[in-house]
Amino acid sequence: MTEDIRTVRLLVVDDHTLFRRGLIALLSRDQRLVVVAEAGDAGEALKLGQQHQPDVILLDNHLPGVHGVEALPQLCGALPHTRIVMLTVSEDADDLAQALARGAAGYLLKTVEGDELVNAILRVAGGESVVSPEMTSKLVAAYRHALTSTPEADVTTESAASAEVLEEDPGVSRLSPRERDILREIARGASNKEIARTLDIAETTVKIHVQHILRKLNLTSRVQAAVYATTRGA
Repeated sequence: MTEDIRTVRLLVVDDHTLFRRGLIALLSRDQRLVVVAEAGDAGEALKLGQQHQPDVILLDNHLPGVHGVEALPQLCGALPHTRIVMLTVSEDADDLAQALARGAAGYLLKTVEGDELVNAILRVAGGESVVSPEMTSKLVAAYRHALTSTPEADVTTESAASAEVLEEDPGVSRLSPRERDILREIARGASNKEIARTLDIAETTVKIHVQHILRKLNLTSRVQAAVYATTRGA
């Protein structure tokens, strides 16, 4: 007896035909994903989105006419049940901030590995938010800046006090010392590979620790973990 597999229906939006077709070919290899339509600009994306009602839209930012970030409010308004993920080359912090503020459920760089992209799409379809590890540090930096404008002279004192706050937090107290180390690295925007190098452990071990951290803190993504740690002084 074959088990039914829930498929995620995708709309791919990118003005570069060669990249778009290659991406579709890559995603189509996974039986959990079905590309129902493709578009080369925001207007076509809106039309096809309303026609096909995809679960997830992969949206490039640098589109002709209206950029992807600018199109987000209209797309989100017209397709309230569709989750939109920016898939772009832009590492600009302003693009990231605007995308999230305007309704994007994720922000991924086009340098993402194929299996990581598939996993991110499935997570977004399941209600999570995703941000490329390379962009997490910029997201956390923007969040820290919004929280405080502490003078440089007070940074050392505040950092020491913040570390104590993190250690004493009831949620963090459930974490092992190694998990606390990894949580701090996540808050700094480090990828699993960078954390593994810093702590001299295997990358697969880092992934397991991250899963444990999310479960113990009742979080669903490393972005949430970064913000959680930041607000507690990591």
